Amino acid sequence: MKQLFSSLFICAFLMLSCKKNTPETTIQPEQNQKTLKLELAEAQKIIALPLHCLEVEYPNKLGQVLKSSDELKSPKQLRPIFYGCFDWHSSAHGYWSIVKLVKQFPELYKDKTIDQLLTKVFTDENVSIEKSFFDQPHNKTFERTYGWAWFFKLQEELYTWKDNPKAQQWYKTLQPLENVFVERYLEYLPKLNYPIRTGTHDNTAFGMALSLEYAQTVGNTKLKDAITAKAKELYTNDADCPITYEPSGHDFLSPCLQEAWLMSKVLPQTDYKAWLQKFLPQLFDKKFDLEVGKVSDRTDGHLVHLDGLNFSRATCLFQITKVLPELNHLKPIAEKHFNTAFPNISNDDYMGSHWLGSFALQALEEQ
Repeated sequence: MKQLFSSLFICAFLMLSCKKNTPETTIQPEQNQKTLKLELAEAQKIIALPLHCLEVEYPNKLGQVLKSSDELKSPKQLRPIFYGCFDWHSSAHGYWSIVKLVKQFPELYKDKTIDQLLTKVFTDENVSIEKSFFDQPHNKTFERTYGWAWFFKLQEELYTWKDNPKAQQWYKTLQPLENVFVERYLEYLPKLNYPIRTGTHDNTAFGMALSLEYAQTVGNTKLKDAITAKAKELYTNDADCPITYEPSGHDFLSPCLQEAWLMSKVLPQTDYKAWLQKFLPQLFDKKFDLEVGKVSDRTDGHLVHLDGLNFSRATCLFQITKVLPELNHLKPIAEKHFNTAFPNISNDDYMGSHWLGSFALQALEEQ
């Protein structure tokens, strides 16, 4: 009996010793994660989502301010281009997704369905109606800056589609609306004393990053310089971002990572590394990890935002590792987030399917 108790004691001691030497607080990312590449199969999966919803008028979240009952109109009457996919901004990035994908995969453009759709909606008359809505004094801040930024990305894709004369014409047709948003952005930035750090549409860093990419591509130096200067003013002195507080219950953006994503586009590499070491020092720890966002109800339009968070986190982490290759240990975390969310974008409830494809495409671009 003594020998039995002695043996049990030794076994228990060895188990405790092993446990003591094993880190308990660190969850290592799975090293065998593989992120899907943007190939035709994935492109077909993503493009099907906006093609399904761009001409679906209802359900619809209008979101505007009404001055009188005279302004009570259907979504399509108010916004004959961006009326589908539930809301204005989702329609805008739905069109961006389509143009982005058909440029990369001409096979998707062969049957003329997309050509016919864009020709039908991108007209001078429709742009005039859209512009008249934004010209209303009580709706001048509508979609600031999230929707504006996605519209800029759409224009960026049309602008760079140089081998398609129709695309060049569509770009010119949409320019009156583009000019409105550029002017509004330039008016807004000097008045923005504090950044908006939410994990949803109003996030300042997200809108700035997309708009900066557009401005650089189309050669709008005035907008590029304004965004760059404001980003440095708002964010240069930030430190110790509380990423452990993320996410909130309906985030589709990471406030900390979106800011790091923006600053990677604004600062030279050496300056960026020094800034990031102060802002998110934990990213330099090879044991760093982030738990993926968990969606409890895919029919809930706010809760399903967390799949968007998984995509946008992946986008940010991929971009950060491009700028700072020594942070390559962040890639498996990005892959884990992407692979968790990607299976959910097809055959999903409309609350997710009307927008998640664009965020999946954005992440695929960055890897």
